[in-house]
Amino acid sequence: MGTVEQRRSERVLADLPVLIRSQSAGNDSFQEETFTVTVNAHGALLMLAAKVALGQTVTLVNLGNSAERVCHIAYTGRAHAGLAQVGVEFSEPAPGFWPVKAPASWGAV
Repeated sequence: MGTVEQRRSERVLADLPVLIRSQSAGNDSFQEETFTVTVNAHGALLMLAAKVALGQTVTLVNLGNSAERVCHIAYTGRAHAGLAQVGVEFSEPAPGFWPVKAPASWGAV
């Protein structure tokens, strides 16, 4: 039997408006308004039409309060109806970034 991966902070289901952008040189520069599926103190899972690569550095903007965080792409799923689930990870934990009632596990980051 395999081991269960333990998350650093609990996920919270949240449909929040965000902007994600990459300002790198070349063809991977983009800016897209989208929404989250889940959030946690270390990042989010969101839906994205833009093609991104694992490890790519992006900026995530919380459109509710204009807060920004530098992130990297930690997960990419297959596209469905033009959108793929994409996991972004903050460069450092930011439990106050999301306007949600934070679980107790977020206080331990």
